[in-house]
Amino acid sequence: MPYTTGWVTNTTEFGTAASNIVVNIKNNNQTNSTSFIVKVFASVDSSTFNHLYSQSINLAPRSSQVTTFFIAGNVAYDAQYDEVTPALLGDTVLTVYGIDPVGNLVTNQRFTPPEFTFINTFSSPF
Repeated sequence: MPYTTGWVTNTTEFGTAASNIVVNIKNNNQTNSTSFIVKVFASVDSSTFNHLYSQSINLAPRSSQVTTFFIAGNVAYDAQYDEVTPALLGDTVLTVYGIDPVGNLVTNQRFTPPEFTFINTFSSPF
């Protein structure tokens, strides 16, 4: 059951543009591992989105991982994820943050669990 940030406008016209997005995943479960798939799509013209990244992330119990994806030069992006093997409901947390070229958070490009939207399947390039 995948989730998405939806299209994120990434231009200085609407604030600060991100050069990277950071995906943070935490597994609080004491005994069970978990696995995620993360996909990133981006567009240089806001009409055609290309698949930039797919990554499988496996987390041991009581561990976390930070993964950075380069998106500079794209005027929009969409980050999608699916927890393939869940630890237990409520034991894992995934967040996405935009980071500017000098490493500062882009405040209007942050997504916490309640801000993701459920989708039926991962997108194809569109």
